Amino acid sequence: MRRSLVVGNWKMNGSLVQNKDLVGALKQKSFPSNVEVVVCPPTVYLPQVADLVNEDSICVGAQDVSHQANGAYTGDTAAEMLKEFACQYVIVGHSERREYQRESNTTVAEKCLQALKNNITPIACVGESLEQREQGATLSVISEQIQALIERLSEDQLKSIVIAYEPIWAIGTGLTATPEQAQEVHAAIREQLADAGSSVSLLYGGSVKAANAAELFTQKDIDGALVGGASLDADDFCAIANSF
Repeated sequence: MRRSLVVGNWKMNGSLVQNKDLVGALKQKSFPSNVEVVVCPPTVYLPQVADLVNEDSICVGAQDVSHQANGAYTGDTAAEMLKEFACQYVIVGHSERREYQRESNTTVAEKCLQALKNNITPIACVGESLEQREQGATLSVISEQIQALIERLSEDQLKSIVIAYEPIWAIGTGLTATPEQAQEVHAAIREQLADAGSSVSLLYGGSVKAANAAELFTQKDIDGALVGGASLDADDFCAIANSF
């Protein structure tokens, strides 16, 4: 079932003190009852943030998960481990991991499966580079990324995931896809998912701010946002969530 989501990806930011201050500020904010709010700190801070949140109004997510259940995978974190720290969501296939860790579409799909097996909702990221957009290849690139999920997940599993469209050229650049550009991609994703499409929440990510969130959220196939830098400021993050 589609739900409205605003997810904060803290990326490699934070400290014990900063996390305490940020979560404390967020807990003082008023979020819409129809919007699910998620914060995704670095893995080492998951226990602290889960303990600080300790309430239903803010959910905790991770930024990555291993594609394996356990074993000799130094530096990886298994989904079963994340589950022990009340982790309800996990971001998989973010463009930064696809680029820096060379994660393939197949690996991203396998990570989704590991998360689902442990009742953690994966937020699968897809997106195109500026060069690919300028070549008119946006929809074909996104389609290939989505197809890997379709081939490895059952229809019921597909209905249980979240997909975030993040144009790579808009991440951390200050550039944002127009609402119409974002809607075009979201509509294509929902159509490709076929029967599962009506159940999947689709998020937009890429320099989302309070100033552009409201217009993005008016698009019929955009169910929320995956927020980067703005999620580190309680006022900005709250304003985005209240833009629905």
